[in-house]
Amino acid sequence: MKTFTATPADIDKKWIIIDAEGVVLGRLASIVANRLRGKHKATFTPHMDMGDNVIVINAEKVQITGNKRMKPNYWHTGYPGGIKSRTTGQILEGKYPERVVTQAVKRMLPGNKLSRQQMTNLRVYAGTEHPHEAQKPEVLDVKSMNKKNTRS
Repeated sequence: MKTFTATPADIDKKWIIIDAEGVVLGRLASIVANRLRGKHKATFTPHMDMGDNVIVINAEKVQITGNKRMKPNYWHTGYPGGIKSRTTGQILEGKYPERVVTQAVKRMLPGNKLSRQQMTNLRVYAGTEHPHEAQKPEVLDVKSMNKKNTRS
């Protein structure tokens, strides 16, 4: 028996839409990361971009458990003394709340060229509107997958 290795002709990409309203951030990010990598497929090949195109809507309504809303997120401007921080709660209430979901998914992927290519297949929107109706995305109900995926 030979090991199956996918070729570019074997890759079948779908469009998936996920509603993040009321879903716990970490659980959402791990499900999206698995979909982006293609690990949910039986023909998964680690060195190929086999994942689906994922659309996440309602990113501003994602749930964060525990005291993580107060957790600071740091970045550096590149200048001396240029460390800056903002809490996760401030980012969610700010101008670009979709960055919280994007960063969580990015950190669940390996840090290599392939995962940077796979991140281009992720589209995150703060509200319910998205411009991808022509692709006819299939709905993936994350809330019903496990009761721990949602918090009230």
